[in-house]
Amino acid sequence: MVDRGASALSLPDDWPAHPDPILALNRMGSFDWDLDTGLMQMDAQAHEVFDLRPDEYDGRPETLSTRVPATEAGRIDTLVSQALKDGSENYGAYFRIRCRDGSSRWTHTQGYIRRDETGRPRRIIGIVRDATQELSESAARREQAAQDEARRQQTNVVQVTTAALAHARTVQDVIDVLKDSHGLTHLGATSLVMGLVEAGRIRLVAEGPEGSFVAGTRVTRIDEQYPMSEVVRTLAPRFIESPEDFAESYPLLWPNITDLEITSAAYLPLIAQARPIGAMGLLYNDRRGFSAEDRNVLVALGSSIAQSLQRAMFYEQDKDLAQGLQQAMLPRSIPSVPGADIAVRYRSASLGRDIGGDWYDLIPLPGGRVGAVIGDVQGHDTHAAAVMGQLRIVLRAYATEGHTPATVMARASVFLHELDTERFATCLYAESDLSTGVVQLVRAGHIDPLIRQTDGSCRRLPVEGGLPLGLSAEFGRVEYPVDTFELDPGQTLLLCTDGLVEEPGADLDEGMYTLMELIRSGPDDVRDLADLLIDVAEERGGDDDVALLLLRRRGAGPQQSGGRLQQHVAPGDPEALIEARHMIRAAVRAWGAQERTDEIELVADELITNALIHTEGAAIVTLRVLTGPDRRLRAEVEDCSSALPRRREAGESGVSGRGLLLVDRLTDVWGVEARGRGKCVWCEFIVRERD
Repeated sequence: MVDRGASALSLPDDWPAHPDPILALNRMGSFDWDLDTGLMQMDAQAHEVFDLRPDEYDGRPETLSTRVPATEAGRIDTLVSQALKDGSENYGAYFRIRCRDGSSRWTHTQGYIRRDETGRPRRIIGIVRDATQELSESAARREQAAQDEARRQQTNVVQVTTAALAHARTVQDVIDVLKDSHGLTHLGATSLVMGLVEAGRIRLVAEGPEGSFVAGTRVTRIDEQYPMSEVVRTLAPRFIESPEDFAESYPLLWPNITDLEITSAAYLPLIAQARPIGAMGLLYNDRRGFSAEDRNVLVALGSSIAQSLQRAMFYEQDKDLAQGLQQAMLPRSIPSVPGADIAVRYRSASLGRDIGGDWYDLIPLPGGRVGAVIGDVQGHDTHAAAVMGQLRIVLRAYATEGHTPATVMARASVFLHELDTERFATCLYAESDLSTGVVQLVRAGHIDPLIRQTDGSCRRLPVEGGLPLGLSAEFGRVEYPVDTFELDPGQTLLLCTDGLVEEPGADLDEGMYTLMELIRSGPDDVRDLADLLIDVAEERGGDDDVALLLLRRRGAGPQQSGGRLQQHVAPGDPEALIEARHMIRAAVRAWGAQERTDEIELVADELITNALIHTEGAAIVTLRVLTGPDRRLRAEVEDCSSALPRRREAGESGVSGRGLLLVDRLTDVWGVEARGRGKCVWCEFIVRERD
């Protein structure tokens, strides 16, 4: 259609002195518009159509303004500019002109755009004709239908933009929606500026084209002579229809933006709940004037933008409040732990007020031990964050009181159950003795930890575990099994919440595998590794928080482990007691302390027996070798009684009362440590170095 239209008009070589006879017979004038020079030649018939004498026209299209009203000229200019932009090869339109006698007539024009080999428009050849007589009622209806369609398209722009704004969460999201193809391009604007009202001033949040920023306008007063200030003061839109109007109305601003070639602008107040929250400006460089329909569309668009902008501002305020609350409940600093490198990271989900209950903690414990906690309270709201803060405090309190890891977890579960909340929480507690490398793990419905080996490889550490905190107490199953492993120098223990593992469309195992692959290829330094993992979580996004704790045991120090064994001895279980004795004997021999085998076995047996006789629970026997200035073998017996042992004098015929006397005489040093509801009786034997 375009090619046929373009070939339908060809001007004679001696044009315009001798017009095309066919055009003349049909009372059509012709014109040739050179887009490079801006000059437009017209033949004699075209002069008659515009009711102009040849001496009244100088070849410049602007001269036709004496006959073409500004509103009609603006509409034609917009039509031609759009055709030049979108690659069209022709255009056509009806418009009114004012005749010399003051009457008006309908005129029709048809233009054919000639482009060079690069597609750049160079000329427009066209016709004009008097269409007053032939513009029948059906033609008028078609014109009206075309205008209705234009209005419908403009209304559609508002609807599409409003729908896109519904998904905007932040102020920047609102700006991005307005700048994309559904916003400025369809509205015909060249660029957008936006400011927000803050404390009686307007802060610029969106500038115009690159390089258009005017110094001193980042923050302006509402009483200053700027267009955004005016619409905020008056609560009325301001339509600037020409450069002259702009220069006269805003002499402070116009000299700084003349290079932008702005021909018109529309500034809209952004009003929400009957008060101005900001202002927006749409700048044009290819149109003059605004029709009534244009103004209505822009005002409707401004109202929609104001609602979305206020919603985005509330969202950002809620998010800042929620993040501040959550950060206040996390540890402000992580203590330095001798013998370990620690890194913690936290990323909050982009959900406004809907924050999660993820947390981490590091708890220094007596004897050079340290407790590492990672957990996640059910839900994403401020209540989850509040429960998280209380859980973190009670876990820290139970751990520092000296309770065993299983007891710490059990008491925390009971606390959450009695907290009058329906929330539950998953948690993982790791108690590490960095002098020996022994780590005791208790898991309450949480994902397993990971171990990064010294060679960079990574493996999952299965932990038996129990029900989440709160649920285990509700169902009366607060007995949490304890898994023990040894963390060698250079190895790293990684605890995290499921936000680091879960990926859309992938199950938990796939997420764990992806995470392990990332850890394998990551840096050795725990801080750099933590940064890498949290950056990946940030790029992936997601609607869940991420908490991360890495603990790397340093190389050999002044006192490190030479081995560790542990045995659980239940009351009334002779087999377990026999196994414990065998373990002690075998360990002493394996560790090269044969010269003190009898003493160690006798003392350990005495302590185990006392624990079983004088308490109502089980005994946990631990043997380990400590290296330092002198090599020592340490035996520990834990029980659930808080009553401290005491020495008694045995009579000549007494069969008891000599236990602690034996311990005191046979060991080099011994003592008692409180462990929450229980205690630990320990003793050490100096042994010679191994050959």
